[in-house]
Amino acid sequence: MTVRRRLRRWETAGFVFVCAAGTLLQFLYRWSGENTLAAAVASVNESTWEHMKILYLPYFVFTMLQFAAFAEPLRNYFAAKAAAGLAGTLLIPAVFYTVSGMFGEPEAWFNIALFYGAAAATYLLSCHLLRRGALRAPWMQGVGFALLWALALLFVYLTWHTPRLPLFRDPLTGGYGIPTPGGAS
Repeated sequence: MTVRRRLRRWETAGFVFVCAAGTLLQFLYRWSGENTLAAAVASVNESTWEHMKILYLPYFVFTMLQFAAFAEPLRNYFAAKAAAGLAGTLLIPAVFYTVSGMFGEPEAWFNIALFYGAAAATYLLSCHLLRRGALRAPWMQGVGFALLWALALLFVYLTWHTPRLPLFRDPLTGGYGIPTPGGAS
Protein backbone atom coordinates (compact mmCIF):
# COMPACT_ATOMS: atom_id res chain seq x y z
CA MET A 1 0.00 0.00 0.00
CA THR A 2 1.35 3.44 -0.89
CA VAL A 3 2.16 6.07 1.70
CA ARG A 4 -0.51 8.30 0.16
CA ARG A 5 -3.22 5.66 0.60
CA ARG A 6 -2.07 4.83 4.15
CA LEU A 7 -2.12 8.52 4.99
CA ARG A 8 -5.67 8.89 3.69
CA ARG A 9 -6.80 5.93 5.80
CA TRP A 10 -5.10 7.27 8.93
CA GLU A 11 -6.55 10.74 8.44
CA THR A 12 -10.04 9.29 7.91
CA ALA A 13 -9.65 7.15 11.03
CA GLY A 14 -8.51 10.24 12.93
CA PHE A 15 -11.58 12.18 11.83
CA VAL A 16 -13.86 9.35 12.96
CA PHE A 17 -11.97 9.06 16.26
CA VAL A 18 -12.18 12.80 16.98
CA CYS A 19 -15.89 12.91 16.16
CA ALA A 20 -16.68 9.90 18.37
CA ALA A 21 -14.39 10.91 21.24
CA GLY A 22 -15.49 14.55 21.11
CA THR A 23 -19.13 13.51 21.28
CA LEU A 24 -18.42 11.32 24.31
CA LEU A 25 -16.35 14.04 25.95
CA GLN A 26 -19.30 16.43 25.66
CA PHE A 27 -21.12 14.31 28.27
CA LEU A 28 -18.33 12.50 30.18
CA TYR A 29 -17.96 15.05 32.97
CA ARG A 30 -21.64 14.86 33.90
CA TRP A 31 -21.81 11.08 33.40
CA SER A 32 -18.81 10.62 35.70
CA GLY A 33 -20.54 12.44 38.55
CA GLU A 34 -18.33 15.50 37.92
CA ASN A 35 -15.11 13.56 38.46
CA THR A 36 -11.96 15.68 38.61
CA LEU A 37 -10.05 13.44 36.19
CA ALA A 38 -12.91 13.61 33.68
CA ALA A 39 -12.88 17.42 33.97
CA ALA A 40 -9.32 17.51 32.69
CA VAL A 41 -10.33 16.18 29.28
CA ALA A 42 -14.11 16.50 29.03
CA SER A 43 -16.36 19.49 28.55
CA VAL A 44 -17.27 20.94 31.95
CA ASN A 45 -19.72 23.51 30.56
CA GLU A 46 -21.16 24.81 27.29
CA SER A 47 -18.61 27.54 26.60
CA THR A 48 -16.96 27.91 23.21
CA TRP A 49 -13.62 27.10 24.86
CA GLU A 50 -14.90 23.74 26.08
CA HIS A 51 -16.08 22.89 22.55
CA MET A 52 -12.60 23.72 21.29
CA LYS A 53 -11.17 21.48 24.04
CA ILE A 54 -13.23 18.43 23.02
CA LEU A 55 -11.99 18.82 19.44
CA TYR A 56 -8.34 19.44 20.23
CA LEU A 57 -7.64 16.88 22.96
CA PRO A 58 -8.86 13.85 20.93
CA TYR A 59 -6.97 15.26 17.92
CA PHE A 60 -3.82 15.48 20.06
CA VAL A 61 -4.20 11.90 21.32
CA PHE A 62 -4.77 10.51 17.83
CA THR A 63 -1.86 12.57 16.48
CA MET A 64 0.51 10.95 18.98
CA LEU A 65 -0.85 7.46 18.24
CA GLN A 66 -0.60 8.09 14.51
CA PHE A 67 3.00 9.25 14.87
CA ALA A 68 3.96 6.08 16.71
CA ALA A 69 2.44 3.90 13.99
CA PHE A 70 2.87 5.88 10.78
CA ALA A 71 4.90 9.07 10.70
CA GLU A 72 8.38 7.72 9.96
CA PRO A 73 8.28 8.55 6.23
CA LEU A 74 6.78 12.01 6.88
CA ARG A 75 9.44 14.60 7.60
CA ASN A 76 6.86 17.35 8.14
CA TYR A 77 4.64 15.50 10.60
CA PHE A 78 4.66 17.62 13.77
CA ALA A 79 4.54 21.01 12.05
CA ALA A 80 1.73 19.95 9.72
CA LYS A 81 -0.26 18.38 12.55
CA ALA A 82 0.20 21.42 14.78
CA ALA A 83 -0.86 23.82 12.02
CA ALA A 84 -3.94 21.76 11.17
CA GLY A 85 -4.90 21.23 14.82
CA LEU A 86 -4.58 24.92 15.62
CA ALA A 87 -6.48 26.00 12.48
CA GLY A 88 -9.32 23.53 13.03
CA THR A 89 -9.64 24.40 16.69
CA LEU A 90 -9.67 28.16 15.97
CA LEU A 91 -12.32 27.60 13.31
CA ILE A 92 -14.86 26.91 16.08
CA PRO A 93 -14.81 30.38 17.68
CA ALA A 94 -14.28 32.12 14.34
CA VAL A 95 -17.43 30.63 12.82
CA PHE A 96 -19.45 30.64 16.05
CA TYR A 97 -18.87 34.32 16.83
CA THR A 98 -19.34 35.35 13.21
CA VAL A 99 -22.68 33.57 13.00
CA SER A 100 -23.71 34.79 16.47
CA GLY A 101 -22.86 38.36 15.52
CA MET A 102 -24.83 38.17 12.30
CA PHE A 103 -27.86 36.15 13.37
CA GLY A 104 -27.89 35.91 17.16
CA GLU A 105 -27.38 32.81 19.30
CA PRO A 106 -27.35 29.76 16.99
CA GLU A 107 -29.50 26.70 17.55
CA ALA A 108 -27.99 23.57 19.15
CA TRP A 109 -27.91 21.75 15.80
CA PHE A 110 -25.62 24.47 14.43
CA ASN A 111 -23.11 23.98 17.27
CA ILE A 112 -23.08 20.23 16.63
CA ALA A 113 -22.61 20.75 12.89
CA LEU A 114 -19.86 23.27 13.60
CA PHE A 115 -17.97 20.76 15.75
CA TYR A 116 -18.09 18.06 13.05
CA GLY A 117 -17.29 20.59 10.33
CA ALA A 118 -14.26 21.85 12.26
CA ALA A 119 -13.09 18.24 12.76
CA ALA A 120 -13.43 17.63 9.00
CA ALA A 121 -11.56 20.84 8.19
CA THR A 122 -8.79 19.87 10.62
CA TYR A 123 -8.21 16.52 8.95
CA LEU A 124 -8.57 17.84 5.40
CA LEU A 125 -5.90 20.46 6.13
CA SER A 126 -3.71 17.91 7.91
CA CYS A 127 -3.88 15.51 4.98
CA HIS A 128 -3.18 18.31 2.51
CA LEU A 129 -0.14 19.60 4.42
CA LEU A 130 1.27 16.12 4.97
CA ARG A 131 0.84 15.15 1.30
CA ARG A 132 2.40 18.38 0.05
CA GLY A 133 5.37 18.00 2.36
CA ALA A 134 4.77 21.53 3.63
CA LEU A 135 6.53 22.83 6.75
CA ARG A 136 9.49 20.43 6.45
CA ALA A 137 12.23 22.49 8.09
CA PRO A 138 13.70 20.75 11.14
CA TRP A 139 13.08 23.79 13.35
CA MET A 140 9.40 23.70 12.32
CA GLN A 141 9.15 20.15 13.62
CA GLY A 142 10.42 21.28 17.02
CA VAL A 143 8.00 24.20 17.09
CA GLY A 144 5.14 21.95 15.94
CA PHE A 145 5.88 19.33 18.60
CA ALA A 146 6.08 22.00 21.33
CA LEU A 147 2.88 23.66 20.11
CA LEU A 148 0.95 20.37 20.09
CA TRP A 149 1.93 19.70 23.71
CA ALA A 150 1.52 23.30 24.86
CA LEU A 151 -2.04 23.49 23.54
CA ALA A 152 -2.97 20.16 25.15
CA LEU A 153 -1.60 21.31 28.50
CA LEU A 154 -3.26 24.72 28.13
CA PHE A 155 -6.69 23.15 27.60
CA VAL A 156 -6.25 21.09 30.76
CA TYR A 157 -4.78 23.92 32.84
CA LEU A 158 -7.50 26.42 31.93
CA THR A 159 -10.16 24.00 33.11
CA TRP A 160 -9.22 25.02 36.67
CA HIS A 161 -7.73 28.46 36.01
CA THR A 162 -10.38 29.88 33.72
CA PRO A 163 -10.03 33.51 32.57
CA ARG A 164 -13.11 35.70 32.83
CA LEU A 165 -13.35 36.23 29.06
CA PRO A 166 -16.34 35.69 26.76
CA LEU A 167 -14.68 32.68 25.10
CA PHE A 168 -14.79 30.85 28.45
CA ARG A 169 -18.29 31.92 29.54
CA ASP A 170 -20.98 29.25 29.74
CA PRO A 171 -24.00 30.76 27.95
CA LEU A 172 -26.40 28.62 30.00
CA THR A 173 -25.20 29.53 33.49
CA GLY A 174 -23.09 32.63 32.96
CA GLY A 175 -20.30 30.85 34.84
CA TYR A 176 -16.70 30.11 33.94
CA GLY A 177 -14.82 26.84 34.18
CA ILE A 178 -16.01 24.03 36.40
CA PRO A 179 -19.50 24.78 37.74
CA THR A 180 -19.78 25.17 41.49
CA PRO A 181 -22.74 23.66 43.34
CA GLY A 182 -25.50 26.16 43.86
CA GLY A 183 -24.17 28.93 41.65
CA ALA A 184 -22.14 30.17 38.75
CA SER A 185 -18.44 29.38 38.75
